[in-house]
Amino acid sequence: MNLKTIATAALAASFFVGAVPAARADEGMWTFSNVPRADIKKSFGFQVTDPWLDKVRLASVRFNNGGSGSFISADGLVMTNHHVASDALDKLSTPDRNLYKEGFLARTRADEAKVPDLELNVLMSIEDVTDRVNAAATAGLDASAANAARRAAISEIEKESVASTGLRSEVVVLYQGGKYSLHRYKKYTDVRLVFAPEFDIAFFGGDPDNFTFPRYCFDIALFRVYENDAAVKVPSYFKWSRKGAKAGELAFVSGHPGSTQRLNTIAHLEFLRDEDLPLSLKMLERSIDVAKRYGALGEEQERQSHDDLFGYQNSYKALKGRLEGLRDESILARKRAFEADVRAKVSADKRMKDAYGDAWDSIAKARDSFRSYALRRKMIDSAGAFNTSLFSYARLIVRLAAESAKPNAERLREYSDAARGPLEERIFTQVPVHPVYEEAKLADSLAVAAELLGASDATVKLVLDGKSPAERARELVQGTKLGDAAYRKSLVEGGSAAIAASTDPMIKLAIAVDEESRSLRKRYEDEVVGPERAAYAKISKAIFEVEGEKLYPDATFTLRLSYGKVAGYTEGGKPVAPFTTISGAFARSAAAGDKDPYRMPDKWTKAKERLKMSTPFNFVSTHDIIGGNSGSPVINKNAEIVGLVFDGNIQSLVGAFIYDGTQNRSVSVDSRLILEALSKVYGAKEIVAEITRR
Repeated sequence: MNLKTIATAALAASFFVGAVPAARADEGMWTFSNVPRADIKKSFGFQVTDPWLDKVRLASVRFNNGGSGSFISADGLVMTNHHVASDALDKLSTPDRNLYKEGFLARTRADEAKVPDLELNVLMSIEDVTDRVNAAATAGLDASAANAARRAAISEIEKESVASTGLRSEVVVLYQGGKYSLHRYKKYTDVRLVFAPEFDIAFFGGDPDNFTFPRYCFDIALFRVYENDAAVKVPSYFKWSRKGAKAGELAFVSGHPGSTQRLNTIAHLEFLRDEDLPLSLKMLERSIDVAKRYGALGEEQERQSHDDLFGYQNSYKALKGRLEGLRDESILARKRAFEADVRAKVSADKRMKDAYGDAWDSIAKARDSFRSYALRRKMIDSAGAFNTSLFSYARLIVRLAAESAKPNAERLREYSDAARGPLEERIFTQVPVHPVYEEAKLADSLAVAAELLGASDATVKLVLDGKSPAERARELVQGTKLGDAAYRKSLVEGGSAAIAASTDPMIKLAIAVDEESRSLRKRYEDEVVGPERAAYAKISKAIFEVEGEKLYPDATFTLRLSYGKVAGYTEGGKPVAPFTTISGAFARSAAAGDKDPYRMPDKWTKAKERLKMSTPFNFVSTHDIIGGNSGSPVINKNAEIVGLVFDGNIQSLVGAFIYDGTQNRSVSVDSRLILEALSKVYGAKEIVAEITRR
């Protein structure tokens, strides 16, 4: 499972997790400013202290490609998953050397390979800015104007923070608008690859075993962070546990869960069930087909498309699980019952009714309105019709020039002063582009747009310019120079004049659809985001009045702490043991005739006699996680590494909406396996010495 992008998380038997009653043991993605210390102490006898939290926070790392990681040595060594590293492995590969498949090991610091376009962030501080953001939405403003005022305040807060601290600064919306939190990050842009295993062992079992358990995946990768061409000396890092975790023991996961919808009302969930998820699945089906057909053309084509195919298949399986969950009436029945109970309590109190009573109907109205243009927004504003990185560059460049001419507070948020540095780094960094594959993806997405919007649609006709989707894609991809970072930089530096004078067909396409795209975005923000932000803020305030802050917000790709324990579960009436072993991995391979996707790499078969067969391989635990937690460390109460999160079981697929601790499990690589494999399979004794040094 690719936890960078997909949910593996959890049951809230309510539309608002942590509401009445409060979140159960093991449930919750807790912000570091609101950790349930008393509950942890009561359940496990461990007192979480401020110094302990500071250490864990500063040792945790966010990858800009949607994953998590952690520092595991004083010399800036970072651990994450192979699938989080897959983009880096692709960018460092060549037609003659496929690091994604073959793996990589730097024997010396000099051999560590610098990765283009990779940024790591460490959360340095958290500041509550709720009052300042809400103060901008003065009385008398309608929902649209209030939302615009809050956005302007957020831009100014971020700008001031960058100017005063030099740190990357992001205002995060929590509780769907109930709170606003300023997060400041130390960023690292010189990141070098140290180690990655072969794909066959990193994703052992392939798609058939995805979201299942037992598992046997060595899904790990190591990087090192540099500054001024020297390895960074970090004050906080996780030491290594040679003993690993025992069943039933307290453990923590510190990572960056991406997105959940546990706070959503019934009307919101029904929109996802009826509109959003079916369309997303339809588009993923097409993307899977394109990647498969292109990869079948040859070894090099397979290398170019394999990361996409892995992501598409993984996303499809996960989103299908979400949809099936929302179509399960027993799940929605629990949510409906809880929502009805909360609304009844609000209605019974005149003050609460006057303050919060209209919130649910407001969300229902916003979602009903959105149904009429949701497809169009996904195709045009969300660029579903333009599935190529070359169009992404074009839109970024066109909008960067236009937005830069506006006052900071009036810009689209991703073009604010605070965001400009990372945005320019993305545009100016040279990364591999495969034109023939980009052409195939774009041709299919243009065809999808024509099918769904209709061939007679004015925008479709404008985009295709009288040509077939395949012909138009060929013209656009072969005619553009946006694959060249130097050309992209020249356009950005030339500003509006250079863009207006450009004859690049991809730039011209981005300009042609920009007005409608902006209009769709504005309508969505005015009619959906604005009203919903106000409505969910009301709901959260109602819950706060009843429970205080004994609840956690939905995931927002910001640092969270989950607590739980290693534990098996029952499936189909049979117990599932919490650990697998090295011997089980070899047995699984032998039973499949050592054929894909159960083939053991040669290095593993040659090392078999040296390996301790009883060494734990993977384990399951009750930790509440979701997409974005890929690469998160599993640590014990001494802040020592006992595992590495990489997946969830099949029962976790509905976890974007609810958490059921009886079966929902995260899946991790055991710390003992990592030492065993690094030393005996890969001969990486220098790395072992570094991470076990006390």
